[in-house]
Amino acid sequence: MTALPGWADLVRADNPGPMTLEGTNTYVLRAAGAGGHEGAIVVDPGPLDELHLAAVVAAADGQIGLVLLTHGHPDHSDGALLLQEMTGAPMAAADPRFCVGAEPLRAGTHFDGVAGLDVRVLATPGHTTDSVSFVVPGDEPGLLTGDTILGRGTTVVAHPDGRLADYLGSLAAIRDLPGPLALLPGHGPAGGVAGERSAAYLAHRAERLAQVRAALAAGDTTPQQVVRRVYADVDESLWPAAELSVRAQLDYLAETEPSP
Repeated sequence: MTALPGWADLVRADNPGPMTLEGTNTYVLRAAGAGGHEGAIVVDPGPLDELHLAAVVAAADGQIGLVLLTHGHPDHSDGALLLQEMTGAPMAAADPRFCVGAEPLRAGTHFDGVAGLDVRVLATPGHTTDSVSFVVPGDEPGLLTGDTILGRGTTVVAHPDGRLADYLGSLAAIRDLPGPLALLPGHGPAGGVAGERSAAYLAHRAERLAQVRAALAAGDTTPQQVVRRVYADVDESLWPAAELSVRAQLDYLAETEPSP
């Protein structure tokens, strides 16, 4: 499977870091042969960086018909309102704060024919409450996952907004999609099969939960103690993010496996 379907271009923002990897992936979507008057779809405009937004507009040949957000974290959304003002395109997200000229995204929301594509919304909460993914069926089917699945490594369950039970359900929903679907993640390299990556993520989460149970059995009582034990092989600069996932894991265990 090629890294990118023919209907997608990747414009990577210049905001690399431990949490953003090489930078935020902004996608410009348009079916081959779709007339410029239809306008492209932009997914996740990225940070408030005018050079990046100009590159996104250029990749769309100056014609943007719709702006979509996978979720509201600043590295995906800070440039969204400026891009909308630059282009006049309607903008939609699950969070109404980011909607301009469009209704909030919900499971089953369907954009048919925009940029010559069929784009369907899959609710994938867990990383955040407002996380959604976008299914693009057809001859080259793909899935845009935002931060729900990354191009490399694993993502954070951003407690308390993110919830592990929701996240596991979202991963299972992606795993069970008919496919294979090319993976277009919010960070890291595109490519691979979304269902296979989701299954690997589920296995990783099960392993982490087992490690957290073991840490609790060993006497750890605080999220920080669990992080030091379970994430000892992870760079300490990532421990604050790991603590968010640990807090989500502890809440999940308290809900599903309460102490006698």
